[in-house]
Amino acid sequence: MDLRDYAKIIRKRGWVILLVALVAVGSAYVFSKIQTPIYRSTIKLSIEPARASDYGQTLAIKNVLRNYVEQLRTRKMAQRIIAQLQLDIGDTALLSKVAVTSDEANYTIEIEAKDPIPDVAPRIAQTFADLFVEERLIRNLEVDQRDRILTSITDSATSPELFSPKTSINMLAGGVLGAVVGLVILFVLEWLESDIVRSSEDVERYIGIAVIGSIPTITTRETNAASSTRGGLTFWKRA
Repeated sequence: MDLRDYAKIIRKRGWVILLVALVAVGSAYVFSKIQTPIYRSTIKLSIEPARASDYGQTLAIKNVLRNYVEQLRTRKMAQRIIAQLQLDIGDTALLSKVAVTSDEANYTIEIEAKDPIPDVAPRIAQTFADLFVEERLIRNLEVDQRDRILTSITDSATSPELFSPKTSINMLAGGVLGAVVGLVILFVLEWLESDIVRSSEDVERYIGIAVIGSIPTITTRETNAASSTRGGLTFWKRA
């Protein structure tokens, strides 16, 4: 088929694509509304050597960053957070709400906390950061001042923002997916009827010979109005 054939199919059954897309958008909207909203808050820690000019100590921070991430993800740390915030969840459940990542290029650690209650997410993130900085300060007291690795909070935890569901994004994705599915359905329907001849163009396409004439279709009304002759006269039955 050439482009004109595709355009003809879409003009004839384009409503299928529109219908499926609308159903998908509506379904995505309903699905988003019945989901429990999850809010997100983040906070960053800055990790730097006491002697910024010491190249060896600076390189060592990259390995320290990975170790710090693991320390923040321990059950012991989670239990301290639960006790301080008086959360009614287990340590494993709390850790499932927290993500900790390091950025070796900028010597920072980001703590991300998620929770269905907007105010709880920033409290979790802030408390994780506060307790870890406090712990590092205590450990630095046992280390020579020149060999200390300083840990500080770059800024307070961000205000809670909606992490999921993203209704507008879900609806857009649903519309696109629905349009694709509708297009597939459209061409499947056309394929199922591909062996049905409806016009002279179909005949020419199938047999490769130009059509120069066709027999008109006789409708039921025309059949009922068929004439009968008596004595050389033509009588027509009223329809």
